[in-house]
Amino acid sequence: MIVILRPNTPKELIEEVIKEVEKLGYTPHPIHGELQTVVAAIGDERIHHTLESLNVLPQVDRVIPVQKRYKLVSRESKSEDSVIDVDGVAIGGREFVIMAGPCSVESEDQLLSTAKIVRSLGAKILRGGAYKPRTSPYEFQGLGKHGLRLLETARKETGLKIITEVLSERDVEHVAASADILQIGARNAQNYQLLVECAKTRKPILLKRGMSERIEEWLLAAEYILSKGNPNVLLCERGIRTFETYTRNTLDLAAVAIAKRESHLPLIVDPSQGCGRADLVKVLCRGALAVGADALLIEVHPCPAEALSDGQQQIDFDVFAQLISELRPILNATGRMFV
Repeated sequence: MIVILRPNTPKELIEEVIKEVEKLGYTPHPIHGELQTVVAAIGDERIHHTLESLNVLPQVDRVIPVQKRYKLVSRESKSEDSVIDVDGVAIGGREFVIMAGPCSVESEDQLLSTAKIVRSLGAKILRGGAYKPRTSPYEFQGLGKHGLRLLETARKETGLKIITEVLSERDVEHVAASADILQIGARNAQNYQLLVECAKTRKPILLKRGMSERIEEWLLAAEYILSKGNPNVLLCERGIRTFETYTRNTLDLAAVAIAKRESHLPLIVDPSQGCGRADLVKVLCRGALAVGADALLIEVHPCPAEALSDGQQQIDFDVFAQLISELRPILNATGRMFV
């Protein structure tokens, strides 16, 4: 870490900082300038007390960490890309993975018809919410355990892997018994106890970025999971809340590029939540692929106008087929592929 002192700090106050740095387990290397002194503190920030506490000293201007706060998530700990194995489906490698399905599991017919179509067009993972976090308590909240049984039926009939959301700690065990991937939604992105409970299952976890979450906070949330011994984390950009009202959320494709640079974890993009508009889903999928996403999480419904949740952002079967067709040449150009 680097401790920057205020200009013209007296020698005795510089010595005070140096002694504090030593007490906290670091080797201090003071660099004296004409007006200002900087103390380079040499040591492993992962095992020593943070020097940020030195900001309380009046002679300290600021303390700058050198190592990343997200140690296990960072490329400092692992330079090569991680590939997460979801029961035979590899996410993060050369293959580009499509996760598709309805926002909510509504009925057996709705789910199975969707599962069969998306599988025939190349999807490997079926998404569908059995538990739905809704803004209003009067809106459809999902089918709960019955929805999980329907997802299991769809997996048995189509071979698709299942991703579904976990809302609370009490649901982790029974959701993990049904799902191949546990999804942590934007509203729970910093629910750290839920992250820890999900980590214990050792299941792959798709961690969505919170709607007001900075990139560092998102990566630190992933750090909670990895620090509990579960390396199977998929980061998902799903749009953030901004001043813009033309779209429901603002899909931050720059965050995808940054997270790919900062972290070795696979990056997923949810264009449906990302903008809240079905007419923009195709173009945002193309953009996500272009900036390096490893997979897409797309909401697909047999009849979006009749959907019990978020119909305005779900695409129908015809549009999904068009999307897959449009993605293939981009995949070829970028060296990626569907299998």
